[in-house]
Amino acid sequence: MTDEHDFAETINQSLGGWNRAMGLCFTRATASSVTAELTVGADHLQPYGIVHGGVYAGIIETVCSTGAALAAARNGQVVVGVDNHSSFLRATRAGKLTVSATPLTRGRRTQVWDGRVVDAAGTLVATGRVRLICVEGGADLAGEPVGVKA
Repeated sequence: MTDEHDFAETINQSLGGWNRAMGLCFTRATASSVTAELTVGADHLQPYGIVHGGVYAGIIETVCSTGAALAAARNGQVVVGVDNHSSFLRATRAGKLTVSATPLTRGRRTQVWDGRVVDAAGTLVATGRVRLICVEGGADLAGEPVGVKA
């Protein structure tokens, strides 16, 4: 597998949990860059009618974690986020959001990825940095062996 093998279609076919609830659709998913989109709906809004900050933080963590997982898989590892520092730059009420991630470093024990969210006009609305720890596949995490779940 190269850094540029695109897993977006495979990921979209098995979306579950939070990714499905948010309505994410991956458009690119490689070990060197990940991009996904979502259309803002009522479930994404906080009481003032703007996108909830947790949505931005969550989609940034999702694309960063996806890229890191693809990179770590080459070593028989999985990744778990340990830090997510997201900044909300501009309010959004509707439309399509595109979230992208690229690695700042991909080490054998930790990775750091940079995330960006833009609106339909291409305006930067949120940024984030996610640090992830690389864990051997099958290691215990919260009382169960860690692995990929569909």
